[in-house]
Amino acid sequence: MLRAQYGVNKRITDGQYDRSLAVRCVNGTFVGKKTENIIAYRGIPFVGKQPVGELRWKAPTEVVPDNGVYEAYYNAKSAYGNENMETGSLFYQGEDCLYLNVWKADAGNKVKKPVMVWIHGGAFEAGGTVDPMFDCHNFVKENPDVIVVTIAYRLGPFGFLHLSHLPDGKDYADAQNLGLLDQKMALKWVHENIASFGGDPDNVTIWGESAGAGSCTMQPLIDGSQAYFKRVIAQSGSPNQTKSASEGIACANALLDALGCKTVADMQKIDAQKIFEASAVLSMCQFPERDGRILPLDPYGAYAKGAAKNIEILQGCNKDEFDFFVSGFGVEGFKEWAADRKERGLSNLTNKEKALVESFVSDAKGESYEGDSRLFSQVWFIAPIFKLSDCQTQGGGKSYTYYFTPESALPIVKCGHSIELATVFNQPEITFDTGRAFDETFSKTMRKMWVQFAKTGNPSLSASISPDGKAKEWPLYDLKDRKVMVFDEFNIHPEKEADKKIVDWDRTYFLLKNYMLLPVQAGK
Repeated sequence: MLRAQYGVNKRITDGQYDRSLAVRCVNGTFVGKKTENIIAYRGIPFVGKQPVGELRWKAPTEVVPDNGVYEAYYNAKSAYGNENMETGSLFYQGEDCLYLNVWKADAGNKVKKPVMVWIHGGAFEAGGTVDPMFDCHNFVKENPDVIVVTIAYRLGPFGFLHLSHLPDGKDYADAQNLGLLDQKMALKWVHENIASFGGDPDNVTIWGESAGAGSCTMQPLIDGSQAYFKRVIAQSGSPNQTKSASEGIACANALLDALGCKTVADMQKIDAQKIFEASAVLSMCQFPERDGRILPLDPYGAYAKGAAKNIEILQGCNKDEFDFFVSGFGVEGFKEWAADRKERGLSNLTNKEKALVESFVSDAKGESYEGDSRLFSQVWFIAPIFKLSDCQTQGGGKSYTYYFTPESALPIVKCGHSIELATVFNQPEITFDTGRAFDETFSKTMRKMWVQFAKTGNPSLSASISPDGKAKEWPLYDLKDRKVMVFDEFNIHPEKEADKKIVDWDRTYFLLKNYMLLPVQAGK
């Protein structure tokens, strides 16, 4: 059910507004709407100027002080994104997209609340905060002791396009990672303004899934970003969701060729919609760039050296991640896609390594697509999670790791990518991916663990706060036992050395040296 609320947030000049729903921020006073004791503030800008015109492909601008009063009733536009990939891209789109939303319970207490900031997924080329899944009314109603913020960021060619190699590209040194800088600017806004909503700026957890989770694991590596949060929740995403500078240049050149352009100036003359449409040649390679300036050349190495040792991380993956994409592609479409990706991705491997991969694929049981689906699940999502847990622990930081196993009632999907979202956001009626609602007590327990982690840095539940009245101890990941929390629908439990049952260390883990079977060549 698409229930996004649209309209134009206007400046209120007649003084006619409900003061109890108004919050004073640096860049204005924003008036929300209240439903069932939950106040939602939609479409609040977190930049001074939107990234249009001369600001296309420029870093986000700081907000400026403003004494005006503004409606915060309606969702803003989504960033330009592929509507075939994410529900959030089915709504109005535009370059003027850098806004955020806030949900809070209308409570009279003065205690500062922990803050959870959601970063949406969509392969860095689709999605948006307007997605009905990410309406946080239900979540905050159940957990009124937290405040939730959802933030937007530039996607695809507007958020992750390498331009500095062009003749006039020296003034666009940030273009390859603008989406990440947008996120950082949103976090800065939250840090400076969330206290006015009753939130604690010193207790912020950033939280995302897929590309959003990848973003959350990259933010600790961006200079200055750690000042704005202390915890990370990452669902099915890691720093492997990146590309090298050479891959970034190849992608940019493919887009330039498609548009008939040679310079940034040429690109600036083209309508945003046409640029977005032409970016179809870059499908699945519009990731952030390991540029050595905004992101380190070796993100995992940075974690292992302690870059995020002061950040507490909760992260995990789903049992059958890639079956979600098999369902989306269709079986035959997936086979064609996988064959092409493997041919190019394995081209850099030795014969011995290629043989290991092929033996993994041939040993997979099930339908004809299962071998390749298992392979991509391993190297895109599952193995990277364990590698990040290893590196974070090695660097002296804390990681709580999970493995999600409930299956969809729909054909093929099984426990695919993103299937946990309806559970985590308390949206049981949204069954596009699940085909059913998961067990209510199980779902509430998972949400309670997320909230407990955001509050304290430890997701374990005492008997007094556990939905089923039974204590649930979630052990820290360590390099000896590698304990993970298994989210089985009727038996949430920690398991020692679970990685040995989940990751095929010898035949797939080494592929991480190539990041996601990259290089991914543009135009394929």
